[in-house]
Parts: sequence; C-alpha cells; structure tokens
Amino acid sequence: MIDLVISGGLVVDGSGSEPVRADVAVHGGRVVAVGSIDETAGTTLDADGLVVSPGFVDPHTHYDAQLFWDPLATPSVWHGVTTVIGGNCGFTLAPLRVRDADYTRRMMAQVEGMPLTALELGVPWSWESFGEYLDALDGSIAVNAGFMVGHSALRRYVMGEDFSREATREELERIVTLFEQSVDDGGLGLSTSRSSTHIDGDGQPVPSRWASEVELLRLCGVLADRDGTSLELITEGCIGRFNDDEVEFLAKMSTLANSPLNWNVLSASAADAERVEHQLGPSRRAREVGGRVVALTMPVFADQNMSFLTYCALWIIPGWRDILNVEVPERIRRLRDPEVRARMLASAKGSILERMADFSNYIIGDVFSEANEPYRNRVVGQIAAERGEDPFTTIVDIVATDELRTVLWPLPGSDSDADWKLRQELWGNPDVLLGGSDAGAHLDRMLGSAYPTRFLADCLRGRRLASMSRAVQLMSDIPARLFGLTGRGRIAEGYQADLVLFDPETVGSSPTRTAFDLPGDNKRLLADPIGIKTVLVNGIQTLTDGNPTGDSPGIVLRSGRHTSNTTVRDR
Repeated sequence: MIDLVISGGLVVDGSGSEPVRADVAVHGGRVVAVGSIDETAGTTLDADGLVVSPGFVDPHTHYDAQLFWDPLATPSVWHGVTTVIGGNCGFTLAPLRVRDADYTRRMMAQVEGMPLTALELGVPWSWESFGEYLDALDGSIAVNAGFMVGHSALRRYVMGEDFSREATREELERIVTLFEQSVDDGGLGLSTSRSSTHIDGDGQPVPSRWASEVELLRLCGVLADRDGTSLELITEGCIGRFNDDEVEFLAKMSTLANSPLNWNVLSASAADAERVEHQLGPSRRAREVGGRVVALTMPVFADQNMSFLTYCALWIIPGWRDILNVEVPERIRRLRDPEVRARMLASAKGSILERMADFSNYIIGDVFSEANEPYRNRVVGQIAAERGEDPFTTIVDIVATDELRTVLWPLPGSDSDADWKLRQELWGNPDVLLGGSDAGAHLDRMLGSAYPTRFLADCLRGRRLASMSRAVQLMSDIPARLFGLTGRGRIAEGYQADLVLFDPETVGSSPTRTAFDLPGDNKRLLADPIGIKTVLVNGIQTLTDGNPTGDSPGIVLRSGRHTSNTTVRDR
C-alpha cells in the first residue's frame, strides 16, 4: 500500500511541458508514480478540476528569525511556497557570540525591518555556530528552508565591535576558517552586502561593507570544491547601474567559487530599456570567463508602503536620514520648514531613489485623525492640485496632522504595455530568475510573498504573458536547479513530494491587509490566498483549504547533503 494518491488532477510537472491529466502517487515523502494509479493508498485526494504543481521555491527571503515563532513561514506557504532560501544580503543569525546578540537583533531590525520586540521575544538565541543554528530549526518547521552564510555575521563573530576596518591577515584566516566550518555544517554558500543602503542599528555601515575585495575573493575560493553552494550579493550597482569594476568583480567572484551568483533585484522600465541591458553585463562577462551571474526580478509588483514615523526606504534617499533621524516633534518641525523640504527634494533629484520623492504619485492609506478622513485612499497629486500647492507640502501637512502615523502607498511605476513586454522578454532569459520577495523582512512596509498566486492569476486571467506551464517552471524547477536542490522542483518519479493543488479558475491573492500577530503584538502586512486548496511538503499536508494541519514535515536543506553540484555550466 502506498501512502497517498492525488487523483484526477491536471499535472503541471515543472519541466515546462504541457499539462497532462494524471494521478500522482506518493510514498515515503517522494513521488513514486505519475499516470494512472490502481494501487491501494492510505489516503486519496480528489484533484478533479485542480492543477497539481510542484511547490514553489522562493530564492530570496529573510525567514531566519520568523521560522522560530511561525514554522509555516506565512504568508509564503499560503501562496504555494514549499521551499525558502534565507540568510540573504549578508545577514544571518549565526555564527553568533552571546555578546553580539543585541547587536544582531538591532541590525536586523534596522536593515530588514523586523520588529525588535519580536526578535527579542520570538527567537531563543541559544546557538553559537552556524550548524547549531540549523539544528535549532531542524525538525520543527513546516517548509523546507536553506540558508546562506551571512558575511556580516562572520566578521562580527571574529572581529567583535572592531569590525569597521579591513581585517588583519590573522583575522582574515579566522574568518575564512569560520566560513569553511559554516558551509561544512550545511550553509548553502556566501551572502554579502556592499550597498550603502545597509546601515546597522548604530547608524554605521554593516560589517560586510568594511571587507576588502581580497577578503571577499578568499571566501569565494572556499566554495570552489564544495558541493551545492552558491553566492548572493547586494552591491551599489544593484540599485543603480553597475560600473565596470563591479561587472568584473561579480564575474570574478562566481568564477573563483565555481558557483552561480545571484543579485537582487532587476527592475524593468521600457523608458530605460538600455539600463536593463546594461544590468545584465555581469552575466555576459561571467559567461566569458567561466562563471554564472543571475539577476533576480519580480514578476508582479510587491505592495509597499512608506511612513515618516518609522524607518523606511525614504531614509536612504541621500541626505534624508540626517533630517529624519530625530524625535517626532523636531522631525515635524523640520518637515514643515519650506527650506528643509526644498533641500530634501534637491538632494533626491538625480539620485537612484529620485522616484520615491515624487509624492504626487502616492496614495494616502490609513489615517489617524478626523481632519484627514477626506484624504483616505486618494492620490496626493490630486489633493495638491485642489489645494493649489506642491505635493510634498500637501503630504507633510497630512502626515503632520496624524503625528506622522499616516500610511503612504506609492503607486507602481513602469506599468505600461511596453514595460510588461520587456519583463516578458526577461523571463525567457537564462540569466534572469524570478524571485526577490524579501519575505520575512520589512514586515510592516512591504509584501512580496504573494507573488506566486498573483503571477499565476496574471498568466491565467490577466495579461497572459506566460503559459501556466512556463509560470510554474519559472517558480519551481528553475530556482531549484540554480541552488542545486536535489530532487525538488518537479513532479517526477523519485522527486520529493513538495506539491501544490490549486484551482486555475480562481487562483490569486486578496488585497494586502494589516495584522497584529507578531510576537509583542507587532504588525505586519499579509495577503490571503485564493484558490490554493492543498500544500504538501515532503508528502505531508501542511495546508488544507487555507487551514494549517499542524504538521511540520519541512527539513533544513544543507549543502552537500540536500544539494548537488551547482556548477556554473548548469544553464
């Protein structure tokens, strides 16, 4: 007798092939047959009218902390994600000395928008080595989760508070040895940041930003003969444009590591199509020298809000942090000063973040005063026109009336047919990978984790820029192969039974909502799934009709044990 048969579904196997009507048999956590199944099963799921697809793989998340209080990794699992890759951008919770736990919590709160009280209350902080951190999660999670090793954690562990410089020769050897141990313990590779947007809880550049190129290349060399590893990097050019040195350096990192490198995130605009082509320069150069560089891009817009009350992306506009980093009454006074506002706009102009200062394209969301009720859900540009003033003046008056608590939603840019045609072309490029949700981070400011259901809805009933088979492949098999995940990403005999059953007529996502369900009653943004009927991880149901089953069949994916050789030649 086999464990489970999923009968009569439309199987989209992740390979890109056309869907077929078939049964899927599962035993011991693996798919054992696809076709017409006559064998008796302990459980049968009727999939008539449903699509059966591989579970989706999210290549860029920050669930490193959340998995301790939320083993399901919500809301990602609601939207069909069965495997998450964490430890991105150079930020991990291990290796960790006891003395550095508070620094790490404050850094994660600052750079990744995780509420500090949630980190304090919801995470045990009981490990030291990277392997001990993985052990703390193993056996208790309901998704599969693999983690890169964060460069900032390595430097802080070795150099302590004195990380704001290049490492000495002796320190470098200790950093390299610590990284070797962390990968041998199961780390999927190296993640690092060289981006000026990454500031720690003390307002200083995060540890990885102080590393020399020599240090980074030594770390890359560690991966050259280690199975199933990769690189992830955030650098200045990821947001703007790569310069020639960055193009060469990314290619060199991949080549030395004999591993693919992914960076986050490639945005697309038909008005600046030349930039898109330019940003793929590291990929072209890597191919020339024997490496592989892959750009992550999102297939739908992530919902994102802003606020003048708490830290958000507005703070990283050049010059704005110095103005906003004061107590609320003084912040309001500064914002109401016309000269200060003019200086802020002038500083933003010409920067890579200029669009964020275009307040005419913001929608007023939640408001907290009766005077602002007429402005709820309205576009700031329209309000400003009615009032006969510039949009920045208008938005400052509104948020000041709310003591800066107003929630602001920037309208999506680059939303024309030409923009989407360019994105469609990118999805066919082997140097581009769908993902970049940042799930688990920026919890009250951004929601990218619903991208699988929103993309499927768009492909099935919206713009129809990709077939259902291709959409599933882009979110399952392709990311699984990039990370070398053994036996995952497809529905085929011998593959792990990470599966999603969804209704193609209704699959999608609800609008974004706010919930206060984090430790310490902190808030986050959520979107409910539509049409997701069942999610299975390693053959066990974790979600049925939107309800968690309480089972925790997920595993911690360790390099070498659960990953295969991700050579740069694997296209």
